[in-house]
Amino acid sequence: MPSYRSGPHSKYELQVHLVWIPKYRKPVLVGPVALRVRDLIRQIAMERELQILAGKVARDHVHLFLSYRPHQDISTIAQWLKGISSRILLAEQEGEPV
Repeated sequence: MPSYRSGPHSKYELQVHLVWIPKYRKPVLVGPVALRVRDLIRQIAMERELQILAGKVARDHVHLFLSYRPHQDISTIAQWLKGISSRILLAEQEGEPV
């Protein structure tokens, strides 16, 4: 039985499968970087009211199966997850405060 989420006047079950890769599919998501990416994605999802149903950070790509709210666009969700996590990772790599 599906678990519907509900709003003030509706019940819904919106899900999307997102997959993205680093440039040229280089295997950069390994070790502490992979753990940090996983934690960042969880944090962003929690802040933006997304439910991660399944996910995996592989060495050359990221899989996410998400449940989202009706007012959120898939393109905006991808923008949040990819943009915020990459900006934080690059700032941490360069030693700048986030």
